[in-house]
Amino acid sequence: MSGKAYVAGVGMVPFQKPGKSDSYDTMATEAVRAALADAGIGYEKVQQAYAGYVYGDSTCGQRALYHVGMTGIPVVNVNNNCSTGSTALFLARQAVESGVVECALALGFEQMQPGAIGSMFKDRISPFQSFDDETDHLVGHGEIPLALRYFGGAGKAHMDEFGTPLETFAKIRAKASRHAARNPLALFRQEVTPEEVLQSQVIWPGVMTKLMACPPTCGAAAAIVCTKAFAERHGLDSSVRIAAQAMTTDGPETFQAHDMREVVGSSMARRAANQVYEAAGIGPEDVDVVELHDCFAHNELLTYEALGLCGRGEAAKFVDDGDNTYGGKYVTNPSGGLLSKGHPLGATGLAQCTELVQQLRGQSGPRQVEGARLALQHNLGLGGACVVTLYEKV
Repeated sequence: MSGKAYVAGVGMVPFQKPGKSDSYDTMATEAVRAALADAGIGYEKVQQAYAGYVYGDSTCGQRALYHVGMTGIPVVNVNNNCSTGSTALFLARQAVESGVVECALALGFEQMQPGAIGSMFKDRISPFQSFDDETDHLVGHGEIPLALRYFGGAGKAHMDEFGTPLETFAKIRAKASRHAARNPLALFRQEVTPEEVLQSQVIWPGVMTKLMACPPTCGAAAAIVCTKAFAERHGLDSSVRIAAQAMTTDGPETFQAHDMREVVGSSMARRAANQVYEAAGIGPEDVDVVELHDCFAHNELLTYEALGLCGRGEAAKFVDDGDNTYGGKYVTNPSGGLLSKGHPLGATGLAQCTELVQQLRGQSGPRQVEGARLALQHNLGLGGACVVTLYEKV
């Protein structure tokens, strides 16, 4: 074993609406070159590459990386739904920490289409069939797109049990917009108030409005992961290391609990976070800044509790007290999160990585979290996989 893996370089492109972006391979190439430049090495130093995307044909990773260089290295294409980017990072970290390589590249990209996401292969059973069946049983509402039913239903379960008001989700969305206003790479940078969120198009009466959902987005992000020895030998920045990381998949409670919060991965996230805290020897109270998977404002609220940022049933108070933003206990999604920054499925995990590495380096400008030393990342993919990563400033 070679010891901890260090993130020596990060890069991403500004996220765009579908139809407004470059082709996936162009975006990916730009993100990789940005990460290489940030690290200060050439592509010839990279020994393995993990390329993540959800919507694309086989070997899109090679198509993208061949623009950067054709060095003959292994290129592994990765698809793990919305946690794809973090899964690529998970594999790159494993390769480095195991001593198989000294330097690996994690890349994520997505060229999405407008509208709700859906299955591309209609001639075979969907991997979401069990999730769909449970969602139909628990919430119905077949006229609403499934992703909205998943997370809206999970939010409604929290509302029903704890009396969480719809306004709480609106406050989360408004907070995301305030953070994104400081991020030049975010898709939506206009600030909105909780009242404007509540007044936006109603998607599910009493449960969700349009502004509480993240938009389909195109984009790319990348990270260079290496050993301490490699960084020292090549004069690279080794100020940020991956202190701990865990990936979990669904347990029996996903369907046996008959609770939409379990269907969308609350226990998956809790297990991953607890594994990370134990491995790093810390508690959630030690974390300074968090990038979490806010595909819907509802999931951000559920994730506060799953990550241990607040107690069970305490998320509404957590929001009301301002403990999810600057001046509170944690700054969550300083980038603007998926709600404002955008959510290009394969790129999201590595965009989160980019934000947190820059935060720990002190390079985040007007959105800098002062004194940040520990940064936590949560990236969720239904179907399912959850990756939680702890970055440490050293």
